[in-house]
Amino acid sequence: METVQQNDEGQTPAIIRRPRVRRNVTAAIAQDICADRYPPGSQLPRENDLCDIYGVSRTVIRESLKILESKGLLHGKPRIGTLVCDRDDWNILDADVLEWIGPYIKDFDLLGCILEARRTIEPVAAELAAARATTQQIADLENAWRQMRDSSHDPERFTEADVQFHTVLLAASHNQVFRRLSSAIHAALSYALHASNVAVESREGAVAIHGELVEALRMRDGNKARAAANRMLDLAVHDLAAAERVIGRNTNI
Repeated sequence: METVQQNDEGQTPAIIRRPRVRRNVTAAIAQDICADRYPPGSQLPRENDLCDIYGVSRTVIRESLKILESKGLLHGKPRIGTLVCDRDDWNILDADVLEWIGPYIKDFDLLGCILEARRTIEPVAAELAAARATTQQIADLENAWRQMRDSSHDPERFTEADVQFHTVLLAASHNQVFRRLSSAIHAALSYALHASNVAVESREGAVAIHGELVEALRMRDGNKARAAANRMLDLAVHDLAAAERVIGRNTNI
């Protein structure tokens, strides 16, 4: 972007350039990192070379590198340069990082990791929610379930409602750690549920089990709530297998 300013004497205006970070450049560098063009532990090319590679100014490159460093993909060292971090240091729960990883998600075993985390958390959260959820939270869960039911043939809308359901469920446990985890895994859960919801042929089973969980909470039955959450996760194992088969054929899921 360029702006024109005149000096105090009204003489020839000076053009001030205000570079703007180009999101596609940041994504391009990140995707090259995910594709191992720049493998972990390696040093990125010099700034001037990156300018030539990606066709942008040094300012844009510097801002993009700052973004990638903030997300754990890169680490700048004085007198050495910019190094690619080990994958264990990447913020894989960041929405942008998940998008960049997308085509290579099988290499990260990320979908399986998300399912393991859910197996640890959600049944306990459901049991706690049966005792602690407010009337409004139960109503919010039922509303999310109805949206799932009514959009069972639309994977995008179904996923939005599905994510909302699980977000409310963790909040309804009134466990502060679970609530924090809800915000932390939101992006990852969105990606995992979307992958599963696109892959499966029918979502009726998921709708039924989510409805059973809502009813268990309404009845304040902790045992039934935990059992419904476990059945939900058993179904997720099946859906994950379907998602991984689709990912193997189509990396743009």
